[in-house]
Amino acid sequence: MSASDNELILCGLAAVQARFAREPGSFKRLFFDVPNSRKLGAMCKALAAAKKVYRCVPPAELEKIAGTLHHGGVVGVVAAPALSAPTPKVIAGWVAARAPLVVLDRIGNAHNLGAIARSAAYFGVSDIVIPAHPSAALPGEAAHRVAEGGLEHLTIWRVPDLPSFLRALASAGYDVLGAATRGGAPVSRAASARPFALVMGNEEHGIAPEVAKACTGLVTLAGSGKVESLNVSVAAAVLLHALLTPGAKPAASSR
Repeated sequence: MSASDNELILCGLAAVQARFAREPGSFKRLFFDVPNSRKLGAMCKALAAAKKVYRCVPPAELEKIAGTLHHGGVVGVVAAPALSAPTPKVIAGWVAARAPLVVLDRIGNAHNLGAIARSAAYFGVSDIVIPAHPSAALPGEAAHRVAEGGLEHLTIWRVPDLPSFLRALASAGYDVLGAATRGGAPVSRAASARPFALVMGNEEHGIAPEVAKACTGLVTLAGSGKVESLNVSVAAAVLLHALLTPGAKPAASSR
């Protein structure tokens, strides 16, 4: 009973409960171990009414269904969402709402994607944009597990050309801020009427040159210098906290 190409496996109680709260109809099958069985009564009742499969299974079978040891005792098989690019109408809605965005330039590690999603949801960001690039991690099982339910509060968008998308954001009225290891501006506390899109780069190579060129500015976190940089998911959390502090705005960087 493994997942097919149009299905997504969710592991862990937090991720499964968050998806059920958001979209109960997306569930196709649910499996769990004995310790978690008492926590899933309402969910099992709803699945029974919908004539969906739910079952308490031994740990070995749960591991086989999940495809990982890190299943947390609960595995849900749900319909996989399709990833699409935001339309001009969607972008206009973001601008009108002054919605903060997170843009990921070829983040390759699914755990980092999940951790960034968790931080984004924590700080109230509702949308993450990723490129249609073969090295970019997708919101699969590992990302959902690490996000601890955070991905259920986000929409993931996928664009074919990231620099073009960023230029469109800038033209629409966004401050497009690329996170750079060095050379960017610190976050200052000046008021801004413009929404921001925070662009985080690849774990090894950072932001691609063509992506950096499409940004309206770069920001850099000041550290002690004892290590070169933070993990990208940690850096994203620190920057989101700084940028979403009332009145905070990064100064324009000189490039």
